[in-house]
Amino acid sequence: MARSDEAEWWFNAVYEAVQEIPRGKVTSYGHIARLLGRPQCPRQVGICLKHLPQNSAATDHHFHNDNVPWQRVINAKGIISPRGPGGATRQAAVLRQEGVAVGRGHLGELTIDFGTFGWFPSCLPSEEGQASESEAEP
Repeated sequence: MARSDEAEWWFNAVYEAVQEIPRGKVTSYGHIARLLGRPQCPRQVGICLKHLPQNSAATDHHFHNDNVPWQRVINAKGIISPRGPGGATRQAAVLRQEGVAVGRGHLGELTIDFGTFGWFPSCLPSEEGQASESEAEP
């Protein structure tokens, strides 16, 4: 099904924001939503990442799993959200390859320490200085 212009904008905005998360860092779905000016939409961030296309020679997607670091987004409790069989384990493995320490919680959930590996800027690095630049214009 084709996406509306607004939905397409949102998917692209999420993917662009996630691309700015540095290697070896993680953030939450909610923080991405806040950075995009929609703090009430963390679940929609998750939906976008769930529908991130696979990179394939047969398709021509601008954003895909090889250029959007989907693995760097976890839930607000520092837990890798379970998704389908093996999904959280796969995400943990990719994060470990980036140097992120992944632990286990009391219930066996995969956890990451936001104090060490969290990335929570007040604005996206690509937007730094834009507000002050636009305010300086006559």
